[in-house]
Amino acid sequence: MLKRTALIALFALLVALPAQTPAHAQDKTITVFAAASMKNAIDDINAAFTKATGIKVAASLAASSALAKQIEQGAPADVFASADLAWMDYLDKKKLIKAGTRFNLLGNKLVLIAPKDSKLSNVKIEQGFDIAKLAGDGRIAVADVRAVPAGKYAKAALEKLGSWAAAEKKLAPAENVRAALALVGRGEAPLGIVYETDAKIEPNAKIIGHFPDGSYPAIVYPVALTANAKPGAQKYLDALHSAASKAVFQKYGFTVLTK
Repeated sequence: MLKRTALIALFALLVALPAQTPAHAQDKTITVFAAASMKNAIDDINAAFTKATGIKVAASLAASSALAKQIEQGAPADVFASADLAWMDYLDKKKLIKAGTRFNLLGNKLVLIAPKDSKLSNVKIEQGFDIAKLAGDGRIAVADVRAVPAGKYAKAALEKLGSWAAAEKKLAPAENVRAALALVGRGEAPLGIVYETDAKIEPNAKIIGHFPDGSYPAIVYPVALTANAKPGAQKYLDALHSAASKAVFQKYGFTVLTK
């Protein structure tokens, strides 16, 4: 596991400090809007970034759909990290993303989870997969399939596998993927569909199956500065490219797409 001192040291080398007094540096704050599934990694990166640069980071973590709508309505975000391309495209088309700053940062996988004490294990997910039958009298926890990326990926996979019609009636929709994860962790739902990275951080849930590649669109997390981003936000974007950030993301199970 990456040591915090090493993380901070790497950031100090990778992020050049402007000529200013520490007091001024501490007064600076940037706001990062990031997909809920990035929480643990973003928390670690923000702490190290602040120690290395003196720039505070205020993080707002929620469904990408909710964050994009907030930015559209004028929320003062400097950086937007989405869990899918669609919501970044949405803001891009409205000219709310700073040109030339967008890049694809991370990849992820879609998995089927159950409470830790469930008797279910090693579920083979393939064409004709009957997830509704597997859920029995219980419900299937998912992020909102109408707008939230994790929910949209889940719906796409179930449709591709021919499972959607039966599964739709048993869904327990949640406001974001972490809320869906919590339903399973608390034993309120016998099954859930979440990102692999989410499943790995919940001690009261376990992965019982992986949705096959090709059954859902590639999960890509794009990142960009907003059109009205503060100057200090570019340093944060640069830090996301760093070796230190890459190590953090990989620690939590993400695939890092940047070189």
